[in-house]
Amino acid sequence: MIQDIYPSKLDNSFHLYDIKDDDNLLVFDNEGRVLVSITDGRIHFTTAKDVNATKTVYLFSVDDKRYFLAAEVCDHSKQGFSYHSVRELRDTCADKEMFAAFTAYHLWKWYSDNRYCGKCASFLEFDQNERALVCKKCGNIIYPRINPAVIVGVIKDECLLVTRYRRGYGHNALVAGFTEIGETLEETVAREVLEETGVHVKNIRYYKSQPWGMAQDILVGFFCEADGDGTIRMDENELKYAEWVRRGEIEMQPNNLSLTNEMMRVFNSDIEITRAGL
Repeated sequence: MIQDIYPSKLDNSFHLYDIKDDDNLLVFDNEGRVLVSITDGRIHFTTAKDVNATKTVYLFSVDDKRYFLAAEVCDHSKQGFSYHSVRELRDTCADKEMFAAFTAYHLWKWYSDNRYCGKCASFLEFDQNERALVCKKCGNIIYPRINPAVIVGVIKDECLLVTRYRRGYGHNALVAGFTEIGETLEETVAREVLEETGVHVKNIRYYKSQPWGMAQDILVGFFCEADGDGTIRMDENELKYAEWVRRGEIEMQPNNLSLTNEMMRVFNSDIEITRAGL
């Protein structure tokens, strides 16, 4: 999955580092596209010496490489670089810099969406003690937004409930949805499966989680079983495809970045499904 960058390691601790010439400096435009070059499927970011940035903020480190964000849209002089959406990068790249791009986008989106205080409309400033934005006028503190969402592998006999979204990502997926106010994750699983496919479920059990910065999510994967005959009544506003697909016949996504793809792969393999205890 996208976060599986071992033996590299993400350090997302908060620090007030001063940027150096060789530090990665990620530049996003107003549409959330990041300035990169792509060579043989590998992403290359601009560094501080490539960009005329007047305001930067430290994001995180991967091993000994530090990543900063240009806090304002700025000029650059680096040849061979252009702006790409993280969705475009997802379709073409699969190295540890992809995880860095997703995670940086998550923070860029939060900073971009929170320039002014929601209480008094004053300009927000970077906190000096933690990853937060603070209003010096009224004391309001805003922390990075993380949206909880579930990915659900629904099993019936030797089949998995496979879907495709009506809009957006075009490859095979699983039932997914955001947790609502007052819900447990397990209740989200049951509600989303019922709303999207009309299938009731039982024996809900946790599988694994994944940060998914492209949508500011933390994805939580569950497997469960169809309760009843599994008749599908698809929500055509959400999905364009929902079918029971037999083990070994599921078409995988084109890369191994997502929790969804891993869950489909685990179900597809008798060996791996035994290891997962499903």
